[in-house]
Order: sequence, then structure tokens, then C-alpha cells
Amino acid sequence: MSTTKTSTTFSLRSIALPAFGPTVLFCLGEGAVLPVVALSARDLGASAALSALLVTLIGVGSWLFNIPASLITIRFGERWAITGAGALGALALVAAALAPQLRQGLWLLAVAMTIAGMATSVFNLARQKYLTEAVPVEFRARALSTLGGSTRIGVFIGPFVGAAAMQFLGIAGAYWVGAVAMAAAAVLSLTIPDLVHASGASGGARKGAKGPEPTLRNVASAHALVLFAVGTGVLLLAALRASRQVVIPLWADHLGLDATHASLIYGVSGAIDMLVFYPAGKLMDRKGRLWVALPSTLIMGISLFLIPLSGGFVGLGLAAMLIGFGNGISSGLVMTLGADFSPDRGRGQFLGLWRFIADAGSTGGPLLLSAMTAAVSLAAGIWSCGVLGLAAAAVFAVALPKLKHRRNY
Repeated sequence: MSTTKTSTTFSLRSIALPAFGPTVLFCLGEGAVLPVVALSARDLGASAALSALLVTLIGVGSWLFNIPASLITIRFGERWAITGAGALGALALVAAALAPQLRQGLWLLAVAMTIAGMATSVFNLARQKYLTEAVPVEFRARALSTLGGSTRIGVFIGPFVGAAAMQFLGIAGAYWVGAVAMAAAAVLSLTIPDLVHASGASGGARKGAKGPEPTLRNVASAHALVLFAVGTGVLLLAALRASRQVVIPLWADHLGLDATHASLIYGVSGAIDMLVFYPAGKLMDRKGRLWVALPSTLIMGISLFLIPLSGGFVGLGLAAMLIGFGNGISSGLVMTLGADFSPDRGRGQFLGLWRFIADAGSTGGPLLLSAMTAAVSLAAGIWSCGVLGLAAAAVFAVALPKLKHRRNY
């Protein structure tokens, strides 16, 4: 495979707008919508339990569509997959905005959220595959960490923009903001330059490559060890990340903190999260992936053990800041490891399997928290999530050095 630039002439700035701009816009759209889905469902007559289920449909749609997303990206190429995903996501959010005006509005909202999740799956996989192939390996972690940071920035800004629109348009305003942002992401994605490979083909199925395109089964079989060993660490890390998003507001409520103080803690944690992604990527490029994989999982795991020991605003705030730092330095880690171990031929299929494993962790983490909380207590549920961090660190400590020979990093 040849990339668009050699490592001696490459600069992240040269691809910043087409590579990271659509991500900020698409994730801004997600961030605008996520806080209001449950409220929309309630307004349409759904119970509290059903409203919570509708919120999860975005994640479930993304998780289950990872494999088809890889096939779509292979068939149409990265640029058109990203563009199409942005357009599809925008249409889904338009449908969600119009749902209250229809008799079967609740069903339309459910379908719209599922489709939005499917679009997210295609968008995320295609952008990861594009940067994996467009960026020299010496800059890979920095590029993918910046991609992860762009996601965080978009999701952080989205709720504020959505809230401003809701002042004039009601709840539907958040969906219109999301639709416009995702449509803008689709338009900006048209500026992404096609990858030119050694065969001279660009985008879509790589014609001229030697032999037929590997099948999903072939790729899974050939890379079973990596998918099981490093994939286990990725699954645990994803579960840890998803759990910590729920833990902070739950423990704040347990302590009796009001919504303002809980939001302040969550916001400060998110701000720290956004500030450290690039230095972490640079460290991974220069020292190796283990230099970030170990400290990030240990820091988040230890932080979760500390949260039930906090008795007020200051204690919870300090623990949340520590979690934000740990999560921030892990920005792009899952994508970087996926890129490192992905084969040149069959990369799309491999990344589809990789993202399926990660999204399984994102879905399972909050379920573990919920089950342990119901069975024992909230503190026990939080501590069980802390164990995920220690387990992830152990897996990475063993697996990454043993499998290092597969990629020169």
C-alpha cells in the first residue's frame, strides 16, 4: 500500500480540515441529540423504561452494523462511505424532529435512532480506515488520537448548541441542529482526497490488487489470536469508558448533590479529557502503545475505586478529574491498536470485527454496573467497573509485548 504522502513530507495540518472537520460536525450532531432522546420519547407517551431503551438504540444500531459497515466501506471507498453516512444520519434526525407530528411518532423515533446508530457505525469505521491508510505509521497514533479528540470536542459542544436551538424550536430544535451538523459533515467529506494505492486504484474495491478480496471468515481466522488477546483488552477498556460516563452522575445523586454541581463535575472531567489527547498520541508514536495503554487503564480503574470513598463535592470532583485524565490519554488508543494489527489486505473486514468487539464492551459496561448495583449496591457496581480497568491493564501488559512483532511500533 502506498499513501498520499511519504513520512518525510507528511504533516497532520495538510489533512486537518477534510479528515477532522467532518468528525467534529458529525459528533456535534450526536452530542446535540443524545440528551433529548429520552425526553422526546416521554413526550410521545413512552414509559421511563422504554425511553431509556430508545436511547440505547443508537449504540445498539452502531454495534450490530459494524460488520456491514466494513463491507460498505470496502465497496464504495472511504470518502463516499463517510459522505453517505453523514447524509443518512441527517435524514434520520430530520425524521426524529418530525416524529411528534405523526400518529406513530414513537415508532418513527425508534427507527430514526437505530438508523442514526447505523450511520455512526459506517462513519466511524470509514474515517478510521482512511486515516490508517493515509497517515504514515510514524504519525499514526497522533492522527488517531486527534481523531478521538475531535469526537470528544464535537460531543462536548453539541449539547450547548442544541440547548440554544431549543429555546426557539422546542425539543425538535436539537434534532434540527443534529441534522444540519451531519449534513454539513457530509458536504465537507466530499473534500477528502481519494487514497491512491500502488495499483493506481482509488476508493471502492481495490481493483488491481493481487488475488480476490479476503472474506470476513478468512480475516477472522488469520488474526484470531490478535482479536482474542488484544481484543479482550479493547473490550474491557471500552466497557470501562462507557461505565465511567454513568458512574459520575449516579454517585453525585447518591451524595445528594444538585444537578448544577453534578453537571459542573461532569463538565470539568470532560474538559480535562479533551486537553490531553495530542500529547498522548505523540507519546504513543515515540515510546510505544503500552506507554499509554497501561497508565490510562490503571488510572481509570483506580479512580473508580476512589469514587465510592468520596463523601462530597470536592472528593467526587477530584476523582472525576482523574478519570477524565485517564480517559483523555487513551484517546485514539483503540483505533491505533486496530490500525497497528490490521492487515494491508482485508483491513476493512478486520476493522469491522475490531469495532464490533469494542462496541460490545461499550454496551456491556453499563449493564455490568446496573446488574451489580441491583444485586448488591451502587458502590459495589462502581468497584466492579474499577476491576475492568485493572483487568484491561493486565491484558495489555501481557498481550502487547508478545504481539509487538506484528507491527513496527
